[in-house]
Amino acid sequence: MQAALLTAIRTPVTLESVADPHCPHDGVIVEVHACGVCRSDLHTWKGADPDLILPHVMGHEFAGEVVETGPECRSFRRGDRVTAPFILGCGHCEDCTGGRPTICDTQRLIGFTQWGAFAERVVVHHADFNLVRLPSAVGYVEAAGMGCRVTTAWRAINDRAGLQEGEWLAVHGCGGVGLAALLLARTLGARVVAVDISAVALAKARELGAEHCVNALDVGDVGAAVRELTRGGAHVSIDALGVSATFDNSLRSLRKLGRHVQIGMPVGRHVEVKLPLLDLVYSRQLSLFGMRGLGAAGFAPLLEMAASGRLDLAQLVTERIALAGLQGALDRLEEGSGFGISVIDRF
Repeated sequence: MQAALLTAIRTPVTLESVADPHCPHDGVIVEVHACGVCRSDLHTWKGADPDLILPHVMGHEFAGEVVETGPECRSFRRGDRVTAPFILGCGHCEDCTGGRPTICDTQRLIGFTQWGAFAERVVVHHADFNLVRLPSAVGYVEAAGMGCRVTTAWRAINDRAGLQEGEWLAVHGCGGVGLAALLLARTLGARVVAVDISAVALAKARELGAEHCVNALDVGDVGAAVRELTRGGAHVSIDALGVSATFDNSLRSLRKLGRHVQIGMPVGRHVEVKLPLLDLVYSRQLSLFGMRGLGAAGFAPLLEMAASGRLDLAQLVTERIALAGLQGALDRLEEGSGFGISVIDRF
């Protein structure tokens, strides 16, 4: 099969012919029809994962068709249209059976600890537990665009923060996951302030329903600006980028009893930050939530909203490219010149 192979850190991926994957007894092989290009892929390309084994195939936001099933896979067959979370739980441990597969101790990570979906085919282990059947009304590109960013944003604002109708959400970083959070918040009836340093990204945020847009380069104190616009501060704020500045701005954007959710993955010098414990967390009685991914069982409400037309996932897809264009998409993420979600739909 054809795959985009990473052979050395920070070097361009190359299209190579590699062996087809082997189907596990309880898994499936999926022919990839679309795969999103995520900032987490950029982190891998830059060497943020010390356990990365090269050569490697990245890619984890995929949708496609089942072409082979293992003998212990009972719920899926050839021809099924599917997607899956990038975190594959074992399906048997206490965390998995208790609905917490993202903290499974023996989890597999598509595109990280196993070869991913920047290829013509990808393996999904423990398929009966991890695979998600796509409604006919949801296309492959839209499902790939949903990927980890929409599912992660959904769990962040709905499950972790409990965002309610009429509340204010501050989104710090209007890339794919930030715009996804914005779109979902508007679907829930919440009000949104979008914060970024890109005028183009903020224009897209406005198009998707942000009530206020703040360019962090134009204001001296982002937190104060958000608190003024929302008359006291956001009820929920997310750091969708994972850098020290957006983390700090997110906390300072909150009103008393506000909830911060850390979505963006910190790397490098951003893995440790100064926490204003007394002035913010203690005095304003803030709540801080960490989160990572969404299990397969949590996809249902998102797919139902998409299939019914309440959630237009196509709005988040800003670019469709061929597999040969992967390196260019990664470069744009590195430069900060892109926004929205790039999806590979030609393999």
